[in-house]
Amino acid sequence: MWRRVRYGRFVVHFPSLRTVASLALTLLLAGCSIKKYAINSVGDALAEGNSVYETDEDIELVGEALPFGLKLVESLLQESPNHRGLLLTATRGFVLYSYAYVDYPAQVAADEDIGKARKLRTRAHKLYMRALGYGLRGMETSYPGLGTRLTADPAAAVSVIQNSKKKQQDLPFLYWTAAALGSAISVSKNDAAMLARIPEVEAMIDRALELDETWDNGSLHEFQVTLAAAKPETPDEATVRQHFERALALSEGRRGGLYVALAQAVSIPYQKRSEFTALLNKALAIDPDENEEYRLVNLLAQRQARRLLSQTDELFFEEEGSADSSVDSP
Repeated sequence: MWRRVRYGRFVVHFPSLRTVASLALTLLLAGCSIKKYAINSVGDALAEGNSVYETDEDIELVGEALPFGLKLVESLLQESPNHRGLLLTATRGFVLYSYAYVDYPAQVAADEDIGKARKLRTRAHKLYMRALGYGLRGMETSYPGLGTRLTADPAAAVSVIQNSKKKQQDLPFLYWTAAALGSAISVSKNDAAMLARIPEVEAMIDRALELDETWDNGSLHEFQVTLAAAKPETPDEATVRQHFERALALSEGRRGGLYVALAQAVSIPYQKRSEFTALLNKALAIDPDENEEYRLVNLLAQRQARRLLSQTDELFFEEEGSADSSVDSP
């Protein structure tokens, strides 16, 4: 209700206390809605395309900045816990950070300080598992209970992910959630419980391939090559090479990590020394600045390639007596 107050020949209408209270409550509620809308908008933006981290040319700068960005995302998730964009960003971000700045240093430390390497692997495992938690939360916003079913029956659990309207949203979650779990397994190769979860990783990637094997320019096929290197048993060479060739065609040879993955998955276990060096040199020959969207991942792949090349004599028992399979660029 409004009160009429006369000032000379003017009449001014003032709201009653009840009206003021009602307006205040409305504005307060609107403020909450605006805040959540802003958070959700940020989450949507973060989930679209590559982040400024992934296109940066300075590996160390990214490593120093990522922890702040990740904690910011987690603080936003406290306000909007089921936002898929924020959950995907958290999953992807923790996998990237752990791989590049915790897992890799653990590999380097293993050559000189086993104790330090063990501590770093433990931390990497925890960060990968945190990423896994966010990834599963993201998928469960569309498929409640999927995480529990994934452990019990992986293939059946992911079979529900088939709605064509949602599949483009679900593919990034399948990829990054599988990457989180697969990476956690790779730093825990002596943990039988973790090794027993390999079928979950395979189910997620297989389902993603069924939905769209061309997704992200062959990233799913590249993942299969990387996964083969992470498994404890010697991989089937023909199958790995099929995934490599398909990923190579779809990516047009723009990602150095694919060459590094094949070198680790096939060249080392099958003792193909000349192929090993050829693949790693192909990774090093890529100009990271030619493809901005792959800049950081190429820089990281080249860092790994240089490290592996420095270990060639340790990884191969003897010089090859004959030339092995060649790998040509497209």
